[in-house]
Amino acid sequence: MSNESARRSPDGAWLAITGLLLLSALPVIGGVLRLGDIPSAGAVRPVASSIAAVAHIVGMTLFCLLGAFQFSPALRSRRRWHRAAGRVLIPVGFVAALGAAWLAVFFGGPPDQLPLAMVRLVFAAAMTVSLALGTAAIVRRDFAAHGDWMTRAFAIGVGNGTQALAVLLWTVPLGDVDADGETWLVATGTLLTALVAEAVIHRRAVRRGRATAAGEALVS
Repeated sequence: MSNESARRSPDGAWLAITGLLLLSALPVIGGVLRLGDIPSAGAVRPVASSIAAVAHIVGMTLFCLLGAFQFSPALRSRRRWHRAAGRVLIPVGFVAALGAAWLAVFFGGPPDQLPLAMVRLVFAAAMTVSLALGTAAIVRRDFAAHGDWMTRAFAIGVGNGTQALAVLLWTVPLGDVDADGETWLVATGTLLTALVAEAVIHRRAVRRGRATAAGEALVS
C-alpha cells in the first residue's frame, strides 16, 4: 500500500497491526509464563541455556510487538520513528533468533521432541539470515530489499503465534497431539506465515513496478 492510499484508508492499516499484535500475544503470554518456570528449571538446565531462554523470550516479545507497528504506513512515513524502531528491532531480533538457535543446538529435552527442536533451529537460522541480509541492505541504502528481508524475519518471529494458533485449533476439537504431530503443526504454522509474507513482498514489487512504469511514461 502506498503512503497516499494508506492515508486514505488508515483503518485498514491499523486493522492489520491489531491482527499482528493479537497473533503475537499468544507466544508472548506463553513466553511470560515460561519465564516463571526458568528458575526452577535451572537445577537441571545449564546456566547458558537458561540465559538463552530468557534472551529468546524477551527478544522475541519486543521484536513481535514493536515490529507490528512498522507495518503502519503512517508511522513508516515518520523517518525518525522508523529508524529509531529499527535500531531496536534488528538487535533484539538477532538476540531472539540466536537464543532459539542455542536452545535447539544444545537441546536437552526428551528424545521424541528432538525433531521439533530441529524445526525450530531451521526457522531460527532463516530468521538470522533474513536479519543479516536486511541489515546489509540498509547499509547499502537498498530500502526495498531491506523492507523485504525484514518482513521475512518478522514473519518467522510472529510465526510463533501462528504455531500456537495451529496447535490450539487442532487440540481443542481433536485432543492433544504427540511430539510428531506438534512438529508438523509448528512447521505448518510458520510456513503459512512465511507464504503470507511472500505474498506481501510480491504485492510491493508489483506496486513498485507500476510506479516505475508510470514515472517512465510521464518522462517520455
